[in-house]
Amino acid sequence: MAFIKKPVTGMRDILPDEMAVRNYVMQVIRDTYGKYGFSSMMTPIVEHIENLTSKQGGDNEKLIFKVLKRGDKLAEELASLKEQAEQDGDQELSVEGLSDSGLRYDLTLPLARYYANNQSKLPQPFKALQMGPVFRADRPQKGRFRQFVQCDIDILGDGTNLAEKELILATTEALSKLGFNEDSCRIIINDRRILFGMIAYAGLPEEDGEKILIVLDKADKIGPEGVDAELLSMGYPEESVRKLREVLSGFGEDAESARAMGRALGSPEAEAAGENVADIMESIQAVHSRHVRLAFTPTLVRGMGYYTGTIFEIQAEGFGSSVGGGGRYDRMIGKFTGQDVPAVGFSIGFERIMTILMENGFTVPGAAVKTAYLIEKGMPAERLGAIFNEAIEKRAQGEQILMAWMAKNKKFQKETLMKEGYTEFRDFYREELKK
Repeated sequence: MAFIKKPVTGMRDILPDEMAVRNYVMQVIRDTYGKYGFSSMMTPIVEHIENLTSKQGGDNEKLIFKVLKRGDKLAEELASLKEQAEQDGDQELSVEGLSDSGLRYDLTLPLARYYANNQSKLPQPFKALQMGPVFRADRPQKGRFRQFVQCDIDILGDGTNLAEKELILATTEALSKLGFNEDSCRIIINDRRILFGMIAYAGLPEEDGEKILIVLDKADKIGPEGVDAELLSMGYPEESVRKLREVLSGFGEDAESARAMGRALGSPEAEAAGENVADIMESIQAVHSRHVRLAFTPTLVRGMGYYTGTIFEIQAEGFGSSVGGGGRYDRMIGKFTGQDVPAVGFSIGFERIMTILMENGFTVPGAAVKTAYLIEKGMPAERLGAIFNEAIEKRAQGEQILMAWMAKNKKFQKETLMKEGYTEFRDFYREELKK
């Protein structure tokens, strides 16, 4: 059987020119977050299947790459399933039980497990920085892959919205260093308690909250009329749909609108949520060096089932989907320990940021001069050693030196190297050819 040279669907090979940009972008993000006191940490890419299917990850739980049990455990499970199928008269074996782990679909759930397992060894509050690949069996499209990198910062153990403010400032500063500013992107912000407050205010059933939020989340795509039509088609009363529409359309995007909406919804939880969003926005707006705009968006939902309070997304000019997001998830760690710990995080959609940068022809600023030493074949060892020594000295001074044998078609060789960013060339010939 012939080998397949293309990568698996939804995965991709990354060429050197893009890899140079990726490394630079990661370093900018890592350095910026480090200055805010976030500590680098790492979790395995494989998680327990029980954790991944705990109904915390929303629709992402449908996209898990499951890992089969290994060796004797797999054989025993298969034998047991086969025996059960024969007893039940089933024609096909159930796959349940064949998997005991899976590839992580985000970095948040692994972080919660990590914190629960290592809490006594970590500072309080813990400011975590985690960057690494995650996996989702999703339909590939522009800026969306089945393996992709996430860049997360999280603050665990701080229940005040100082944590949200720090996350927003750190994330937007990192993005500004990559060329994203108030003209090219903005952060939209909401609070899950406002969403459920609206559902209660409209008289819609609380137990249907998640279904209703799925419809609200489509507002930017199908518009207000589309949301109303879909809710009506689901059998909800026209009066409730009308009340929901009125409360959504009566407020703007500024901080005071968030505060006013919280009051209008008539519950202590909604009022506290409105005040929370307004306070975050006003604090960020008071920062002279802020880098992006903030906008209150009451239809922002975020798909993860684990969010409990503040939620936010990054929207970039000309890009159809968000390029980052996050929120507060105060009840996830308690699933592991039995005691809730306040937690909030912000994730940069690294692949989507990279898509934008590469489409715009981004190049690494201040990159070292790239010089190619082209050496004629047959160079005597002593002379070649002297060339090596010269290259080592240049590298120590910060230059990038490539050493290669000189090709017969030297012009074509140099043209190829120029496409790789080499701007300087040194040609070295055997001494006897110069006589």
